[in-house]
Amino acid sequence: MAVVIHSSAIVDRGATLGDGSHVWHFAHVCAGARIGAGCSLGQNVYVGNDVTIGARVKVQNNVSIYDAVTLEDDVFCGPSMVFTNVYNPRAAVARKHEYRRTLVRRGATIGANATIVCGVTIGAHAFVGAGAVVNRDVAPFALVAGVPARQIGWISRTGERLALPLGGDGEARCPDTGELYLLRDGACIATTREQG
Repeated sequence: MAVVIHSSAIVDRGATLGDGSHVWHFAHVCAGARIGAGCSLGQNVYVGNDVTIGARVKVQNNVSIYDAVTLEDDVFCGPSMVFTNVYNPRAAVARKHEYRRTLVRRGATIGANATIVCGVTIGAHAFVGAGAVVNRDVAPFALVAGVPARQIGWISRTGERLALPLGGDGEARCPDTGELYLLRDGACIATTREQG
């Protein structure tokens, strides 16, 4: 499948774009960016040089993905959410050597207008609510919201809320797929057991 690049977008020579990816109006992809297959970069998206994006990632309008950010496969970045890469920026102090790496694991969602403070890892299939400010790691399948972001629940691979406690152990099925999720020692694990 061909890559589609809108005529108003800028894709610098050297950038890698996977088959079937789309780059929409007024986006800018820098030369060192590596973008997987089947991705969508919305209007006014910026992708820095030291950025790796997996396959089937959806980046909505007005998102800037600065250097030192990695997005694994199937990540969703909501409109106008923000990544940072320097913890204590100053206009008069050069800190490019102090970039902190940010990793967003497979299948995670970041809601509209959320801010991801550099240096964190967002776990696989986690869900960051709209407007949240994430300044610490987020566990796989965790649902976080607020300023600063705090865990308010657990969420399935398909984005359905799970009836699991925040502490202790438990189990719940995804209301959408019936997939079983186990909570053990504070970690949520999806199983592949058949419904019984």
